[in-house]
Amino acid sequence: MNWLYNGEEIKDISQFPEGTFGFVYKVTHHPTGKKYIGKKVLYHNQKRKLTKLDLEVFVGKGRKPTHKVIQKESDWKTYYGSQKDIKQLISEGKQTYFTREILQLVSDKKLLTYFETKYLFINSVLEYPDVFFNDNILGKFYRKDFDI
Repeated sequence: MNWLYNGEEIKDISQFPEGTFGFVYKVTHHPTGKKYIGKKVLYHNQKRKLTKLDLEVFVGKGRKPTHKVIQKESDWKTYYGSQKDIKQLISEGKQTYFTREILQLVSDKKLLTYFETKYLFINSVLEYPDVFFNDNILGKFYRKDFDI
């Protein structure tokens, strides 16, 4: 199952508007009706060691760099979430039990965290363990804090 955004199926990174850094999403597990809200970036920066061929460009130009940064597409096409129960179901081959919906496209890293947090609090994900898989927000607020 591909991602859905405004009722349209997203199959390729070229379908995202220019300048999109990532998105906030909701994954729904149909047998239980439970949901998971999270965020996903479209690209990762990888630090790679320069090869001898790369270093030839810098001959006689002062201190040589040792690494270069390469931007690589993330695993967004096959991603379902980082929550352990979801990961377990996916490893068992149960991808067809889920739908994946993009809630909001975001242009930078800081706003991505802001909008994910906004959706998590608006939906009160920690207060409804029977409705949401999420068990913490920002690593600061935990579901266990509500078990008083």
